[in-house]
Formats: sequence, C-alpha cells, structure tokens
Amino acid sequence: MGPKRMPKDAKQTVRRLLGYLNEDKGKLMLAFLCVIVNTIATLAGSYMLRPIINTYIAPVDGSRGDAAGLARGLGVMALVYLLGVITNYFQAKVMLTVAQNALQKLREDLFIKLQSLPVRYYDTNSNGDIMSRFTNDVDTIGNMLSSTLVQLFSGALSLVGTFLLMVYTNLYLTVITLVMIPLMMKAGGAVARRSQKYFSAQQYSLGALNGYIEETITGQKVVKVFCHEEVAREEFSILNGELRENQIRAQFFGGIMGPVMGNLSQVNYSLTACIGGLLCVVKGFDVGGLTVFLNFSRQFSRPINEISMQISNVFSALAGAERVFHVMDEAPEPADEADARVLEPMEGHVVFEDVTFGYVPEKTILKHISLYAKPGQKIAFVGSTGAGKTTITNLLNRFYDIQSGRITIDGVDIRRLSRESLRKNIAMVLQDTHLFTGTVRENIRYGRLDATDEEVIQAAKTASAHSFIMRLPQGYDTMLEGDGANLSQGQRQLLNIARAAISKAPILILDEATSSVDTRTEKHIEHGMDRLMANRTTFVIAHRLSTVRNANAIMVLENGEIIERGDHEELVAHKGRYYQLHTGLSELD
Repeated sequence: MGPKRMPKDAKQTVRRLLGYLNEDKGKLMLAFLCVIVNTIATLAGSYMLRPIINTYIAPVDGSRGDAAGLARGLGVMALVYLLGVITNYFQAKVMLTVAQNALQKLREDLFIKLQSLPVRYYDTNSNGDIMSRFTNDVDTIGNMLSSTLVQLFSGALSLVGTFLLMVYTNLYLTVITLVMIPLMMKAGGAVARRSQKYFSAQQYSLGALNGYIEETITGQKVVKVFCHEEVAREEFSILNGELRENQIRAQFFGGIMGPVMGNLSQVNYSLTACIGGLLCVVKGFDVGGLTVFLNFSRQFSRPINEISMQISNVFSALAGAERVFHVMDEAPEPADEADARVLEPMEGHVVFEDVTFGYVPEKTILKHISLYAKPGQKIAFVGSTGAGKTTITNLLNRFYDIQSGRITIDGVDIRRLSRESLRKNIAMVLQDTHLFTGTVRENIRYGRLDATDEEVIQAAKTASAHSFIMRLPQGYDTMLEGDGANLSQGQRQLLNIARAAISKAPILILDEATSSVDTRTEKHIEHGMDRLMANRTTFVIAHRLSTVRNANAIMVLENGEIIERGDHEELVAHKGRYYQLHTGLSELD
C-alpha cells in the first residue's frame, strides 16, 4: 500500500488541516479565550497558596495562625478554581463542535474528490485502503483537532505563565529548573523522532490490512471454492504481523514519552525541594514561597509531559492527513474542452478509426482497431480473456482516452463531447453486478431518476424480473442491503438489466450480462433482451457464443487486434478462429 515514509511536508499538512477550521474562527477564538482564562485561573489559584500560608497558617512574623482568614482565603481560591473549571467545560464543548464541523467538511471534500477521480484510480488502488482513509485516518485527524490542538496551546501557555511566576517567586530555584529543561527536551526530541517514523508506518500498515480484509471478505466464496483458507490465513498473518510490529514500535515510543519526562520531572522536583529547604534556613526564604515554587515546579513539568504525550497523536494525525490529502491531490478526470458539445438526441452511429491504446505507454492493448456500428445494430466481441474486448467499451465511455486514432458518435469525435452528455447516452450492464442500499424500485430507477413507477415496472418486465420481484416480501418496495445479499446472483443481474432497460440511452453495452444467469433463465429473458436492444446500438461481450448468433457483426479479437469479422454464418463458413470456438476445437480462455 505504498512505502512506509514520514510526511513529506509536515508544515504544509498542518497548514491544510488548520484551513478546515477557518469557517469556525469565532468559535475557535472563543475556545482559545476559555483556555487563556482557565490557565490564568489555575496559575492564580496556585500562587494564592503563598499569601495564605504566609499570612494565615505560618505568618512570617511568628504570630499565631488565623482560622477565619484561612477560610476566607480558601474560599476565594475555590472561586478562582471554579472559574477555571467552568471555562474548561465550555472550551471542551466548543472545540468539539469546531472539530466535528472540520471533519464533516474534510469527509465531504474527500468524497467529492473521489467522485471526480478517473476510473484508472479505482483500477489501481485497493477499495479497503481507500475506505481506511475515510475511517481510520479521518478519526486520527479528529482526535487531534478536538483535543490535541487545544492541549498543545494550553500547555504552551501554562509553560510560559508558570515560568514567569517561578522567576517572580525565586530566581535561584528557577535556574535549577532551567538546567533541567534542555535535558528533558533532548530526551523528548529523541523519542519523538523515532515515534514519528513508526506512527507513519503504522497508518500505512493499517491501510494495507484493511484492504486485504475487504478484498478477502468480498471474495470469500472464491476463497472457499479454491480451498485457499490456509493461504488467506498466512497472508493475513503476514500483514497483521507487520501492523503489530509497527504498532508496538509506535505505541512504545509514544507511550515511553510520559514515563521518561515524568522521571526527569521527579528529579527536578527533588532537587528543587532540597535546595529550596536550604534557602529557607540560610537565606530566609519564606515557607509559602517554597510551597508555591514546588507546586510550580511540578506544574512546569506537567505541560511539558502533556505536550510530549500529545506528540504521538500529532504524528499519527499527520500521517493520516497526508494519506487523505494524497487522495485530494490526485489528478481528477480531465475537464471537458471549453467548446464541448452536447448531442441531443443522439442516434448511436459509432465508428472506431484506427484506434490504438494501452493502459500504460509501454504495453499496447488495442492495435489499430477499426469498426462501425449503425443505429440499431448489434455488434458482438468474442475472444480470449485479455484480448481487449472490455477495453473497447471502456474507451467508448471515455473511462480512458486513446493514444491514437479516433472514436466518433454520429460523426463527432467523443473527445469533443462533454463526458456527461456521452455517458448519459450509454447504458451498461456489467458482468459484476452492483446494487445500492434501497428498495428494488429505487435500484431500477437508478438508470433514469425521473422514471415513473409504471416505467419501472415495464423495465422489470422487459428484463423478465417482474415475476420474481412480485414474490419478494414487499415487492418493488423490498429493501436491498449488502449489495443485494438477499437475492441470488441471477436475480441481481436481472435488476441490473432492468436498470439499463429503463434508460433511454441509444447505445447499450452488455459486458457478459448473462454470465450469472442459468441457461433456463437466459432463455426466459432472451425475448426481453431483444426488446431491450431494439432500436439501440448494442455492443455485446460474451463468452457464450449462443448469445451472439443473431448479432449483425461479430468481431473476433486476439492480442488486441480484430482478426476476423462478419456475421455468424460467414465466420463459421470461413472456418477460422471463430469456427474453432464455435465447434469447441479451441477454448476462449
């Protein structure tokens, strides 16, 4: 799923993430204001111990303590801390709203981007890895925006405020703390550098594992048919082991930060207490001041520890954000030409003129393909797997652009047509069925959203799907979930055929459309398919030669070239490759 690498540009990634907070600048400012008030209240409450101790508990003049004054002082200190608690509550609530708004916009941008990406992207990237960016990566970003961002700001503010009060309380003791800071920062930096590398590796391993799980679950029947359970377990164990190793390293270095900084903090606290006690005896340093300074010494270490602990979240979020932005930075499907045409109505006269194409420049798939199809004609493609049959239909839809030659519809180069206009006029029934979560009626209507209920029923009848639909619990209102898991493969294909039937597109592509239908069902829908193809230019890709006998022209492809063409009788009489396929002397695959 890609190399295990650190973010290429952490600053740019952070800048882009913060850009998603722009719409809530006011709320963000309010949250930071609450953080400032909370920090001031915490520091002020801590410093109030000095006058309370020196005045009411252990007066510096040696007089007796004052219980009533102590109660008043503690009451004021409690009010100050209460103010900090209240502002901390509002800060957390406001920041949660800001973070979720940013995540909503981030998911929306990511989903919109996916809609604009070319088919090539989905052909070359794992579905599970793409889903991982929507779930795991976005979740880690959410954790950083909702809590880590504020804690980093709060920690930095506490650090500065505590340092200033420490200098004000006792300069000598402050020097001791300053001596410990470089040691703490050096230790924290060393751990952070290792942590960043492993958190990035963890995210990529997680994407790879999710992709494999999604792929295996989707193809579980194939796994069982070919008895590959043990192979699947072994491959999963390898990926799972890689993720475990990367997670152990990432979590270890992320988790060790706290203990390392905490132990150094304890050393600092002990030194401060010892030297502060000597200052009280030798220099007359007040007990209240020592108590407050010791408290500040621990508070000074706390934001450093918190910042250090949040580093792991930051690196994890940056690694996830890089993966999300990597998708957003993918080149979208090329825009239509400025003067792109819209053919309405489209008749369906299709011509391929000396078309050459390869998915990658160094490997040519189609070589000098020339053919034509008149409106209403049925053109069939047969040949071995990998001969280029499906590639021809991909080019007709402009899922990919050709390297040389020309494809025209009604005399217009398809590169001069808007993609929306082109694809609205082409209906497809693919070998791999796909149904959306929704009712049967909604899935059929997906072919033309403005179709009436009567047209939906008529389309189902055309595809011979009406009878089995009526046997479903709620008929056309039966809910389909899990890609139509409650239907048989043949029934799912019939719904896909009905979806194409409801479309008014003048060009129809059937890519192994009946491969998942048994022979009896295939015969049952034959007349319906004829009605579906009537008055439409139809391109049929089939392994069952019985489905192409009545085609106006049959193209036999081999190694990306059309080696034979003609109708069924002509090709049989020619006794070439098609004759071999027809008589069973040669296999398609």
